[in-house]
Amino acid sequence: MNVLVMGASGYIGSHLVPQLVERGHHVRAAARNRDVLEAREWTDVECVAADVLHPETLDAALTGVEIAYYLVHSMGSGKAFPQLDREAARNFRRAAERAGVRRIFYLGGLLPPGERSAHLDSRAETGEILRDGSIPVTELRAGIIVGAGSAAFEVIRDLVLHLPVMATPRWVRSRTQPIALHDLLEYLVRIAEVPETASQTYDVGGPDTISYAEMMRTFGRVTGRRVRILSLPVLTPRLSSYWLDLVTAVPANIVRPLIDGLRHDLLANDEPIRRLIPMRLRSYEEAVQEALEAERRQAVPARWAEGALAYRGSRPEVAFYSKQMNGTASSEASVADTWAAIASVGGDVGWPAYDWLWRVRAIIDRLVGGPGMRRGRRHPSEVRPGDIIDWWRVVAVEQGRRLTLMAEMRLPGSAVLELETESRQEGGSTITATAYFHPAGVWGLLYWFALLPVHRRLFRELAGGLAAAATASSEPQPETA
Repeated sequence: MNVLVMGASGYIGSHLVPQLVERGHHVRAAARNRDVLEAREWTDVECVAADVLHPETLDAALTGVEIAYYLVHSMGSGKAFPQLDREAARNFRRAAERAGVRRIFYLGGLLPPGERSAHLDSRAETGEILRDGSIPVTELRAGIIVGAGSAAFEVIRDLVLHLPVMATPRWVRSRTQPIALHDLLEYLVRIAEVPETASQTYDVGGPDTISYAEMMRTFGRVTGRRVRILSLPVLTPRLSSYWLDLVTAVPANIVRPLIDGLRHDLLANDEPIRRLIPMRLRSYEEAVQEALEAERRQAVPARWAEGALAYRGSRPEVAFYSKQMNGTASSEASVADTWAAIASVGGDVGWPAYDWLWRVRAIIDRLVGGPGMRRGRRHPSEVRPGDIIDWWRVVAVEQGRRLTLMAEMRLPGSAVLELETESRQEGGSTITATAYFHPAGVWGLLYWFALLPVHRRLFRELAGGLAAAATASSEPQPETA
């Protein structure tokens, strides 16, 4: 079938696309940023830019589509996310009706009895809006998803691997049925193959009904860590979300609505879907083992990608989510000239902004056993994967456009620097310097926040310095007698 995955750059969407291709479907992957999709280097996938908050972008994405997966939510957009989810669902439903889409599949969340969090209310309302039209909608409702990159999984990883003692609220006694990412994807693929699922809503869950405390202890057993949990009755879900902001790297705008939804048991009545789609479901422990093994098998992406183990120093204990900082500058020079400035950075040329500060940092690194700047670089103006540039290693090169470096200095985490250039419509080019830091526990987070003011200025000036160097090199040199 011709299948659209709306939200293909997200956690579930990015895993679902290759599963659908493997099943023999023609897949069109849609997200706001087409470059992010193309960077995944999927085979036999059509990548398109479409934004559910801009309905004029949806008609082209839905043309010729038979079935569509709607995997969009605005949980990371701040307090206004319910309103954004509402508008997005209406826009998509109307565009799908215009395009003649036959079925829509939506992934929502398990609903507890009684009062619900704003996050879970919004997920439920999205399903209702999609159903308020002429197209049959099938909704799956899942709770905790066990896989690298799932917000709940990453909270558990950070807590278990980085805290010798965990102070936790009462919600750690709440029970749920965590489902392995692989099993959830299997359900999502197979519901499209069973006509009886049209216009139905199904709960899905794993075979284990366990508390969040038990999930953390099991994760500790799999990773060889002893878990000590101190339950504090006065620590409410809201207070605990602020505490998690400090001790985990999972973005705060994701953690807060997530934690608000953990006050109640989230249990799945999955008998109906298991009758239609029978399969062996992985236990929670099996799902954790599989998630960690899947990370180890990952290929090195052609550029930085959130959570890629290669860009976390191949250390599973380093946080999946990164802290980010960037600076952008414009230049009258061509892309070729700005790329030449990027490709020549470091070594004898030095760094075009705060070179003295880079050298001071290198001295500190040498004192604690790191490489510092003593290694220089192989060639003054050429770069290739595997090259050394001072304390950086070149891990990826897109010639003429992007250079990706990973730090080999001593750090409480893993650092990546990407230098990128592109042309401007009005002429000339831009240079963007983006730093990604994956912290290793509380010390990594403290390191990042302590240097935040310095880094904010440093990377802005680095982009400006490279742009100035490119401009200077592109200007005609005066002739000498």
